[in-house]
Amino acid sequence: MHPDVAKLVEAGRVNAAVGQRLSQVAPGCYLLSKSWGAGKVVSWSLRDKIVIVDFADKHGQEMDLQFVLQKTEPLQPDDFRAKKLEQVEELRHLAKSDPVGLAAHVLQSHGNSMTLDAFEKEINGPVIPQAEYKKWWDNAKKIMAASKRVAVPPRRTEMIVLRSGDMTPAQALVADFEVARDPKVKTKALEALATEVHLLADDSDTLHRLYTDIDAEVKRGTRLNLGHVLELMLIRDQMAKSAKVPVPADTSKLTDVIKSEYSRVSEAISSMSAVRQREIYDSFPIAFGHFWVEKLMGVVEKAGARGLGEIAKIFEARGEIGALEDYLRRAITRRSLGHDALIWVCREREASGSNVFSADVGAAILNQLESDFIADGPRKSQRLQSLLNEDKNLLSDLVTLMDVNEARNFGRRLMECPVFNELDKKSLMARIIKAKPETETLVSGEDKNKEEELLVSWASLEARRAELKELVSVRIPQNREDVKIARSYGDLRENFEYKSAKDMEKYLNSRRSDLEKDVARARGTDFKGVDCVTVNIGTVITLSNAAGASYSLSVLGAWDSDPDKRWVSYLSEAGAGLLGKKVGDQVQLRDHDTEQQKDWKINSIEPFNP
Repeated sequence: MHPDVAKLVEAGRVNAAVGQRLSQVAPGCYLLSKSWGAGKVVSWSLRDKIVIVDFADKHGQEMDLQFVLQKTEPLQPDDFRAKKLEQVEELRHLAKSDPVGLAAHVLQSHGNSMTLDAFEKEINGPVIPQAEYKKWWDNAKKIMAASKRVAVPPRRTEMIVLRSGDMTPAQALVADFEVARDPKVKTKALEALATEVHLLADDSDTLHRLYTDIDAEVKRGTRLNLGHVLELMLIRDQMAKSAKVPVPADTSKLTDVIKSEYSRVSEAISSMSAVRQREIYDSFPIAFGHFWVEKLMGVVEKAGARGLGEIAKIFEARGEIGALEDYLRRAITRRSLGHDALIWVCREREASGSNVFSADVGAAILNQLESDFIADGPRKSQRLQSLLNEDKNLLSDLVTLMDVNEARNFGRRLMECPVFNELDKKSLMARIIKAKPETETLVSGEDKNKEEELLVSWASLEARRAELKELVSVRIPQNREDVKIARSYGDLRENFEYKSAKDMEKYLNSRRSDLEKDVARARGTDFKGVDCVTVNIGTVITLSNAAGASYSLSVLGAWDSDPDKRWVSYLSEAGAGLLGKKVGDQVQLRDHDTEQQKDWKINSIEPFNP
């Protein structure tokens, strides 16, 4: 007790408890104010009830004694905040020589934990110059992580914690996992523990506690965070194998979760590394037994380019690659293969995808780009478009597989595709022309007269006219309103609604231009009075092959293709190949299931009956 206060206590003017509190604000003592922070008492006058305090930013502050007793709290001389007042050089030296020691000192003064924002506020500026703080902190985090003494969270809103000094490195790693709440942080903590699992080889109790914690996380998170759950289970099983401490039989198994959540697995693991995805897909044969090929094939469309690469390796290793190739060929022919799978086929066209890469891949790519362009929401096929632009040999490799008519149709469709700007179209067409010089007229315009007129059915012409009318009178005016509304949201650089509306504006205007050109050069027909001496537009042809198989198809107008009815456009590959042929002639047609050209004989030619 301060001597001046002791006299007051002995005289009975104040009681002992008040005397103890008075002694805490005596000259030379440190205190903490919510308004001014830490300060040191310079002098006082008990008679006048005045205390003079030096704060960091306010020296010689005169304060009422009663206010000081009620509104401040005492600080010990070794408290970090007290040391900042008079021993800041010592703290600066500690920051350079022992970052962990400095962090521990700060945390001890705040009950061993505080938010990162509060931690930074204590040292950024007073101890470490603001210009140097980021560099110091990046280095300090690494040292703290290695020391295991201080647990640094990934988010600024979470607590930085000083661990108990008697923790072993293994216990510190376990503590990191147990206190983590964010799924990504929890996974990283378990990965760090897995690399040091040998430290727990003789501590089966701790491992079993970990297994129990992981199982609780699995049961709690399967519905909402499946990818996190699967990754935890993979790491757990690897740890069990390395430490030779098996997972208890009553805990959740990876294969059981894969079976129960089959429809969500591929999407949930799409952001994982290729190694992790391979480990998940490698579990399918165990999870599904004899049905694993069917089940693994069922996730191809959702797996992404990286996942499909790992799936292909599994099929190849188990001698089932042919089944995967057949599936991909059929999907490409139906134009149903997704953008990620198409990316894989294109990238692997000289390796794993060589038996799948065909001329139809080009049409499938344009299909994906056009469909995605007019769909609502963010562009999913951006990477596919980038691949077409950046892979300088892709178009050349595609066009090389096409005959002249196919190449011309592909080039024409690319030039009409609303996804590409004019500069990109010219660049892409230059690659097509280099591979197939006959397509140059698409750019030079020399073939325009040949395409002056399109022969179409009346029904398809009316459908195009109706679409054009709806565009002009409904969709384009509505889009203008959408653009105005989206612009009102502000900040056009980050305004998704505005970008989406402008993209749709480009598509609608492009589509309008195409429809106007098509309708202007279209001539309607009912296909009556057609000459059936040879295959003409508006004829039905019956074909047969050497194996005895037969079928018929109709060659109709430019816009009349319908695979279900076996109607083909006279501009299509099959239609162009049949025009002018007579009964008894041999023709070659592409089998869309096998991509092979097959020989057929024309048995009859009859008029088409609408």
